Amino acid sequence: MRIVAFIPARYDSSRMKGKPLADLCGRPMIWWVYRQVKKSKKIDRVYVATDHEQIQLVCDHYDIPCIMTSPNHLTSTERLYEAAQTVSADVYLCINGDEPLIQPQIIEKAIPDEEESFFAVNLMTRIDSPVEAVDNTNIKVVTDSQGNALFFSRSPIPHPKSSILFDYYKHLGVLAYSMEALKFFSETEKGPLEKIEDINELRFIEHGKKLKMIPVEAHTLSVDTPKDLEYVKSIIQNRLERGELKL
Repeated sequence: MRIVAFIPARYDSSRMKGKPLADLCGRPMIWWVYRQVKKSKKIDRVYVATDHEQIQLVCDHYDIPCIMTSPNHLTSTERLYEAAQTVSADVYLCINGDEPLIQPQIIEKAIPDEEESFFAVNLMTRIDSPVEAVDNTNIKVVTDSQGNALFFSRSPIPHPKSSILFDYYKHLGVLAYSMEALKFFSETEKGPLEKIEDINELRFIEHGKKLKMIPVEAHTLSVDTPKDLEYVKSIIQNRLERGELKL
């Protein structure tokens, strides 16, 4: 199978404008994400898909392949679908441009074992911190007995009314799609639940499509706010000082 990865990078983020270009120890955040994805031996090609010339210029400076897409896309999945029209692949990986700590071996967990005409996969990881459980920027998910998503919410789910013997899980910004799944998403209207929660993945659930959730052990944090940026910056700085990372 030919595996191609895209890193959607939108400039006008509602919470942090210009987020992909945010400085992390002397490099823009998009550089860190690209470098992590490129470490995978299973991924054939990696591209940034952006809507802004400034991000494209930074990608050119660091020799990062970049595809310009429409500024009118409301979701990263729609941006991925447009970019995918120019690149042939069996599996299209989507790694959010705000995941600078993501590990390549974690990304590879989203790659299916065999090619299917329609598949959509999302990674999830257990929440250890109560702060993450109540933070509405962390999207929580519950699954059925086969590991397919039942619901996503910005609220902590499930509610511990009768038992506390469970774990909270949050979705990671790592997904895999077939072209058919991308086409379905882009041609399907938002449902009422997606409009309420503002969570892209609900589009599959609301329209009866399976979205497979893969549990992984991941110690990562998506950068959604300036406080997240400072936290991630401190982690990267510590790793640089210990020699675990190099610029």
